[in-house]
Order: sequence, then C-alpha cells, then structure tokens
Amino acid sequence: MNIYVWRHNKTYHSHSMIDEPCLNSGFYLDAIAIVLAHDLEEALDKLAEQKQGWRIDDLRALPCEIIPVDESRVVFTDLRGGITHL
Repeated sequence: MNIYVWRHNKTYHSHSMIDEPCLNSGFYLDAIAIVLAHDLEEALDKLAEQKQGWRIDDLRALPCEIIPVDESRVVFTDLRGGITHL
C-alpha cells in the first residue's frame, strides 16, 4: 500500500496558465487530495467514487507524491499565515 498525495495551488494562477491542469472542478486556491491505495489507478478510482469534482484526467497529468506505508516518516504538515520576522 502507498499514500498518494496531490497538491495544487492556484493562488497566483493567471490567464497565461489557462491550460494548466486543475485537481477539482470547484473553484479553489489550494487543493489537496491524499489517498491510501495499492496503486495509482486504485487511488484515482477512490477519488472518482467520492463524486466531489476530482478531475481524474488532470490528476493523471499532475505529479503526485507516493509514500510507501512500510516506513516511518512525516506524511503531511501545513503551516499557514506564519510571521517569519518574529
């Protein structure tokens, strides 16, 4: 089994990037999909089963991080709105 992680940030998306793949049909600035599956196809199937607007063809076009579950490691951290000068 592996953990498949897709993340796509459109915060600075412009018209010049109109052909860039998107993860989801809904409007978003930052989208993250994390799926536990045996292989990439199963991970994509699981997202499609959710019927939450995940764009499978675009997900195939974007790189994803593949994390084997047989090793110890940090899977995800997120720090937003930090103030670096303090």
